[in-house]
Amino acid sequence: MMSPKFKNVSDCGVLVELGSEISDDISHAIFALDKRIATKDIKGVVEVVPALVNLLVIFDPILVDHSDIQRAVLALFPLSYDVDKPTNTHVIDVCYEKELAPDLKAVANACGISEEVVINSHLSSQLRVSMYGFAPGYAYMSGLSNDIQVPRKDTAVRDVSAGSVIIAGQQCLITTLKMPTGWSIIGRTHAQIMTGDNERPFLFDVGDLVSFNRITLDEYSKGNK
Repeated sequence: MMSPKFKNVSDCGVLVELGSEISDDISHAIFALDKRIATKDIKGVVEVVPALVNLLVIFDPILVDHSDIQRAVLALFPLSYDVDKPTNTHVIDVCYEKELAPDLKAVANACGISEEVVINSHLSSQLRVSMYGFAPGYAYMSGLSNDIQVPRKDTAVRDVSAGSVIIAGQQCLITTLKMPTGWSIIGRTHAQIMTGDNERPFLFDVGDLVSFNRITLDEYSKGNK
């Protein structure tokens, strides 16, 4: 049975740790706990922020304290969840042409495969949104095919365009603004992860499934018009 570990964070947060390494089991448990907390209307809870192996429960310190939150969360265990339960799925169009994928060749060389195999492995990966973090709308997706897992670069590259599809380790991410990254850039998309909708600010929810569809450079260019 999975047992949570608790760590107090400042005067208004409790970090609930369910493991130390990223795995499907831990991810499913994080998603399940996130939903349980949301549906239980626990007194004093202001926000829950899920991450890769833990989640942060932010509370109102005027109403409750760390011990109250720990007891309330612990009462939700053991968790019950169905990994086969339908969830939201998204298909994102990506162009892998070299003008938009400056690191595709380097990834292929590092993995000892062709660029086409890298693309096909990326297209066949069944990714799940594990968390948001680092920058607005940065949805970290886990589950990248083992064939194309490469480490971060030693040095970050500046001015990486918004919409870049980047990979590192078992994760994939779509950038939402121009900024540096040490991840490998293998394509680009017009998909808007930040929706501009106050009620639903992000395209993905944590736990959603994401796959990719290949488009041509011409199709991508038409999307700019």
